[in-house]
Amino acid sequence: MHDQPRGVLPTPGAARPSKGPGVSIPSRRRTVPLAVTAVTALTATALTAATPAQAQDEAPEQIVNGTFDDGHAPWWGTPNITLDSSSQQLCADIPGGTVNPWDVIIGQDDVPLVAGETYEYKFFATATPNKVIRALIQLPVDPWTQFMAANPEVSVSGNNYTYTFTAPTDLPNAQVAFQVGGSTDPWRLCLDDVSLRGGAEPEEYVPDTGPRVRVNQVGYLPKGPKNATLVTDATDPLPWKLYDSTGRVVVNGKTKPRGLDESSGQNVHSITFSRFVRPGTGYTLVTDGETSHPFEIGTSFYTQLRADALKFYYTQRSGIEIRDELRPGYGRPAGHVGVAPNQGDTAVPCQPGVCDYTLDVSGGWYDAGDHGKYVVNGGISVYQLMNEYERALRVHQGKPWLQRDGVLDLPESGNKLPDILDEVRWQQEFLLKMQVPAGQPLAGMAHHKIHDAAWTGLPLLPHLDSQLRELHPPSTAATLNLAATAAQAARVFKPYDAAFADRNLDAARTAWAAAKANPQMYADPADAIGGGPYDDVDVTDEFYWAAAELYLTTGEREFRDFVLASPHHTGDIFKEGAFGWQWTAPLGRMALATTPSDLPGWWQVRASVIEAADRYLATLKAHPYGIPYAPAGNIYDWGSNSIIVNNAIVIATAYDLTGKEKYRDGVLQTMDYIFGRNALNISYVTGYGTVSSQNQHSRWYARQLNPELPNPPRGTLAGGPNSSIQDPVAQRLLTGCAPQFCYVDDIESWATNELTINWNAPLSWIAAFIADQGRG
Repeated sequence: MHDQPRGVLPTPGAARPSKGPGVSIPSRRRTVPLAVTAVTALTATALTAATPAQAQDEAPEQIVNGTFDDGHAPWWGTPNITLDSSSQQLCADIPGGTVNPWDVIIGQDDVPLVAGETYEYKFFATATPNKVIRALIQLPVDPWTQFMAANPEVSVSGNNYTYTFTAPTDLPNAQVAFQVGGSTDPWRLCLDDVSLRGGAEPEEYVPDTGPRVRVNQVGYLPKGPKNATLVTDATDPLPWKLYDSTGRVVVNGKTKPRGLDESSGQNVHSITFSRFVRPGTGYTLVTDGETSHPFEIGTSFYTQLRADALKFYYTQRSGIEIRDELRPGYGRPAGHVGVAPNQGDTAVPCQPGVCDYTLDVSGGWYDAGDHGKYVVNGGISVYQLMNEYERALRVHQGKPWLQRDGVLDLPESGNKLPDILDEVRWQQEFLLKMQVPAGQPLAGMAHHKIHDAAWTGLPLLPHLDSQLRELHPPSTAATLNLAATAAQAARVFKPYDAAFADRNLDAARTAWAAAKANPQMYADPADAIGGGPYDDVDVTDEFYWAAAELYLTTGEREFRDFVLASPHHTGDIFKEGAFGWQWTAPLGRMALATTPSDLPGWWQVRASVIEAADRYLATLKAHPYGIPYAPAGNIYDWGSNSIIVNNAIVIATAYDLTGKEKYRDGVLQTMDYIFGRNALNISYVTGYGTVSSQNQHSRWYARQLNPELPNPPRGTLAGGPNSSIQDPVAQRLLTGCAPQFCYVDDIESWATNELTINWNAPLSWIAAFIADQGRG
């Protein structure tokens, strides 16, 4: 019986290069051509304690003086350290108070590499106290492309570290570098037996997928569907048993063979135990000699997830101190408020040639694992949170009291405003600030984004970012995002703050007029230094969405007529991935279907959403892992987990419109995949399930790189499998992966393991939907 992918994909797309001293560039664009990165397979093969490694004899040594028996030339260090080899190890006292890993480096230049050769790289290291370091073999000049990169945690007692990698090109002058900066406190590092030899055997990365019985590791609702997947070579049905926490068999049955699942390359069987409804914890499924991870049958975990997924946004806030008593372990000073070394977001200039004014664009949410803030991604995120709030008020199953003031432990808690709207307002205020002021060229348009002038490295807390911040040119897409969210905010906040509601409606009208006057101002796809471009050359969908929201808020003829005339109003707009920041027409369609209005032809709008949900349900039923996602060619997209959850939102909306149980059940089955019923047997939500994503790409939730920092907070959704594996780590480990295996829980894998505000928004929405059901 095998648990490895049998199918492989074509060679993945090219990767974005590194910038600066080994700084990998995160990107949130799916279709931008990316430059090829010279990185191939790397595997950490051993971590053994205490005695220095012995050099190999079978291949020539590429490192000069790696044993330090007679001094340390030609090794060098940055000017802030003094190298000492008097103990026949290379030691240095590493200063505290540095920010970036490359602020302190020990290195050797002119190391030759031969294309196609597989190398074994070894070294012995001690650190007092324990520290995570960066071990690199890279280009010695910009763009500092990494041929090998590792982040070992070095201990006081010392360990041997061994890695293999294959050089993709000839390079006579590669650089070996140990980047050891970024620590608050001083510490001591010693190195010995640094060795690089060719002739090594390439080593295959094999993920630990645990038991072959894949279940929702968090839990199932008592009266909901309960499905699992068995990975097996067996072709006939197999017996299974469900055990309770006491070890008693409570139900049994036989598996259903499903054959080869193309998305994983695995031969699988399905298991269904929906007839068992008794709540409890510690249940396990046993079949084919394997025991699943334990799980619960209950309801409370979705109520908890609803809160946790929303609490994520407080720690993503810019421009405010994150109070440790509100989020224990996540407290930090305010980021980008103009306190050194920050240059701040309170008076941000434009990129050269864009404008001659500055804007206060403080506040808002950091978009992802970087310090950028983007209107288009921020727009869809804040929209989904407002939509979650509106839905709870509108549907008969809604539980708006779960959104009451005080449930999220925010600084604003106690102000008589539902906490979800406090969080929404923090972001919406930022979006309003991004609007070009009256009297300026392009007044009323919205700047597309604001971020650092150059990429920064990991880890880097927001308040330590010293980069110049810049406003980027206005775009039609950003302006229409502002129009849509401001129109929505006008009706959402009207019962609580009429002045803020009026301010939003004024901004929405102004943005709409500006977008109509400038309908083809597109973000530049090449504007990708220091932040993602978020480019989009079709904004007809944003026009439709904004018009829909303005109509629903105002009821005015201008917006109604625009909606009815748009081809998106009657066209088939629900794609393999229902919607996202680059495709927002379905947001308008679903808003029109669910928000009361006098729109002509409302029944046709409603029917189109239900029809789309039926297609996603059919995909789910046909999929051996039970997910509403089957992209063309089985090419999983960037952020596939968010696509899957957004598809589930369409299914959930059909349930709200019809009350039919099949749609509710489809939503629940979708979450089984997110919580562990997948090829990798991992829950993609941090802190949920026996094995969950812990190392999403982030500059401040960076425990993998610095043990003094936290992992992402509980309730954070990882991006998930991405067939294009654009980042160096994913390319090293995952080349040839079957779609569901194109994921690695590594902080440097920004293509598969990013966290973003627009991925947690659908997670929060769908958790609220399930929590609102009020029954098993």
